[in-house]
Amino acid sequence: MSGPGHRETGAAPYGHGAEAAAHRHGDETAPHGSAAGASAPARPYRALAVTASNRASAGVYEDRGGPLLVAGLEALGFVVDGPRVVPDGEPVREVLREAVAAGYAVVLTTGGTGISPTDRTPEVTRSVLEREIPGIPEAIRAEGAAKVPTAALSRGVAGVAGRTLVVNLPGSTGGVKDGMAVLARLLPHAVDQIYGGDHPAEPDRPGAPDPSGGPDRHSGPGAPQRSGGHRGDDPR
Repeated sequence: MSGPGHRETGAAPYGHGAEAAAHRHGDETAPHGSAAGASAPARPYRALAVTASNRASAGVYEDRGGPLLVAGLEALGFVVDGPRVVPDGEPVREVLREAVAAGYAVVLTTGGTGISPTDRTPEVTRSVLEREIPGIPEAIRAEGAAKVPTAALSRGVAGVAGRTLVVNLPGSTGGVKDGMAVLARLLPHAVDQIYGGDHPAEPDRPGAPDPSGGPDRHSGPGAPQRSGGHRGDDPR
């Protein structure tokens, strides 16, 4: 897939530690799921930022939302490409399909989610997705509507295609910031789940498995080791 080169970040994402850091300066082409004993890649996850805007792509005004996506993803430890600035509609669909084929873990888009006749990002995104995750855009709309009532008009969608998580964010800089505030709480856990990670134990929640030895459907030889209840890992 053509486009800007990877943006490197100094933080190893999601606790991959020294192994991930080593891969940042080594082989970036190892396939997803190649890590020994795990289905998640032992290197930083790759992400792509996409701006869907007819006017920004034509140079009428500067893209302001895309750089915010890049900064937010880098802060979460992703290796980020973009922003790719394309017109709304079919060009967005093409970029998403290319990103899925290229094995990006996350694609975030900004723009084209409103109710004007040219806003088509939700429709083309939905055509690429295999499974929708309605709770993500619902949370993003709720975050924005608490400050600006018209944020409820955003029609962004989210879901999974292959092993790529795609999320539409609004086109305004405020909408992008609100969306990234929500995604900062969700993306690490969501990506780990897409790559086969186990649910973290939550002993502080009613009905949660007891990590000290109570009944657990994951117990037994070869079962993944739980690290305890970290409420910040669970979006609920």
